[in-house]
Amino acid sequence: MTDTPKDNYITGDGVDITSIPGYNGPLCEKLTIQVEFWKLVYGVAPDKSGPTLSDGRAPDYYFSITPVKRRELRVDAATDKAVALPPGLYAEDRSPCVGALVTITIGKRLKDKELPKEIGVTGSVYGDTEEVDFRTKRVADYELSPPKAPRVCSPEGEPTADPNVTPVPGALPTDIAPSLDLEDLMPDPSP
Repeated sequence: MTDTPKDNYITGDGVDITSIPGYNGPLCEKLTIQVEFWKLVYGVAPDKSGPTLSDGRAPDYYFSITPVKRRELRVDAATDKAVALPPGLYAEDRSPCVGALVTITIGKRLKDKELPKEIGVTGSVYGDTEEVDFRTKRVADYELSPPKAPRVCSPEGEPTADPNVTPVPGALPTDIAPSLDLEDLMPDPSP
């Protein structure tokens, strides 16, 4: 079953679970699958003395993962199922430090020891990839909705700055920069 193509996807208000008849032979028996939604809260790594990544490097971000919703389904090749998204988890106005993850797992629900230790997000030491490395082969499919701006998050996962403002390296913080009126710098047009 691990060779099933990834035809499951998030739609506007849910996850569509698509069965493909005849793929790797007929699928007559119903399978138990779990659709689980997870909330990811990101925080900037405060220093380089904490836990390291699998390759020994210090992470740019830490994250916590908590379950939000789980739906158990019995499916076969003859049916398609839809699972509604949890309200708020995919909201446009969610915190820039919050991401979401949906997993589709064969059999029982995921255990803590099967959850990922590392999740790559844009701007981290992983580069521009957004990968989830689960510690199990039971995850048939997943979709990551990364945080909007983990760079502005405190180590506790709270926004510390406006996520829409990109900081300029070496620039002074805007709250202490002097104000300047351009009209004061213009020459007087009167003779």
